Amino acid sequence: MTGHCSKCGKIWTLQTRQGVCQWCGKSATCQSQRTQALRSLKSRANGRKRQARPVGDNGYDQLDGDWLTYYKVAQYFTHRVRFDDREDFLHDLMLEMATVKAKYQEKGKPLTEAGLMRVASYELSDYWVKQRRLTTWLDCGNCSKEQRRKCRDQDLYSDCPKYHQLVSLNTVVGDDGHKAELIEFLADDNAIDIVARLDARRYLQGFPRRIVQIAYKKYSGYQLDGKDRYYLCQFLKKTQKPLF
Repeated sequence: MTGHCSKCGKIWTLQTRQGVCQWCGKSATCQSQRTQALRSLKSRANGRKRQARPVGDNGYDQLDGDWLTYYKVAQYFTHRVRFDDREDFLHDLMLEMATVKAKYQEKGKPLTEAGLMRVASYELSDYWVKQRRLTTWLDCGNCSKEQRRKCRDQDLYSDCPKYHQLVSLNTVVGDDGHKAELIEFLADDNAIDIVARLDARRYLQGFPRRIVQIAYKKYSGYQLDGKDRYYLCQFLKKTQKPLF
């Protein structure tokens, strides 16, 4: 059974789907999907931001068997990703190693530490591809192998015509007279259009008060009485322009 603990998010080492986690000591379940497995670590938007712990201080050195081997190999690659993503990358990498190991066992082939290093290198490359796509919108999958190697060796990503540098909405812009964050310039669908309201008020002031009251009744769904219908009919006849 491969996955993560639903309580603490660490590697699930039990053979059953439910049980007491050996890390946190709580009754939990094994979550195999990555989005669910890392939810306890990533979905703390309403809570206080936590600083990422050092990868070597997570207790994984107490594992045994294949999981300890996965952890030792993964340690050589965790420092090559962003500091905030190291713990998540370690979890994903160990799960990927376990998945590849299971596939090799089905075929009756051994997976050595050299093979695990190859799996880790692929995961590391895929991590930076996703990071580049997330921060710059670059997708190098349509480029040739020679072009990708040239961009990687000479760092030509910023010269790509598809390159877009993402900017935080909290970035302060403006001159010395007026400074504001970019988020304040976003259009709000629920905001009141003051100009349109003033134009509507000026337009209604040109009509008789009785007509405005009748229009409000029709807009609100009230039924007009005989006097209101007669007054509205006379007003329309008076304001109607002759065709000839």
